[in-house]
Amino acid sequence: MIGFLEGRVLELAPGVALVEASGVGYEVHVPLSAHRLLAGRERVSLFVHTHVREDQLALFGFPTRRERDTFRVLLQASGVGPRTALALLSGLSPDDLAEAVEAERWKTLAAVPGIGRRTAERLIVELKGKLAAPARPLGSDRRDDAVSALVNLGYPARAAEEVVGELLRAEPQLELGELLRQALRALVR
Repeated sequence: MIGFLEGRVLELAPGVALVEASGVGYEVHVPLSAHRLLAGRERVSLFVHTHVREDQLALFGFPTRRERDTFRVLLQASGVGPRTALALLSGLSPDDLAEAVEAERWKTLAAVPGIGRRTAERLIVELKGKLAAPARPLGSDRRDDAVSALVNLGYPARAAEEVVGELLRAEPQLELGELLRQALRALVR
């Protein structure tokens, strides 16, 4: 099984990357959030889940081990296949997904395309306690404060959450003021 892949990006399309490693081109399905991180990069490193079925072998790649591990936990839920798990990780970071499950916020899960209310509620029941969101230190509500400020400025909540999440993944120590400045720059583009 392939568990890690490092190589040159030959092609990149939303949801799929063609990665050349040692002369072989691997087609790897990636979440949309990873696509944004990979765009413009010549080389990539991906943690891979190899999904084998009777008629198909598919690779699913993630920039972090946490995303891959979350993907694998999602696959254990009944009725969740690789496409649904990938859609969930395209719409939510592993931490956001874990927080939504633990707080029983089905609406957050149902906001992901292809996930309805019943599926979201079932996922909450099946995954509660399995995704283990890292504990948030006191006073670390920068993410929530930044998203709230952007929403109050008129930006869509989903876009604000995505931008703020990406910025904090790239630079976890960003102060709120700088986080807002960078988020506004990204949203204006």
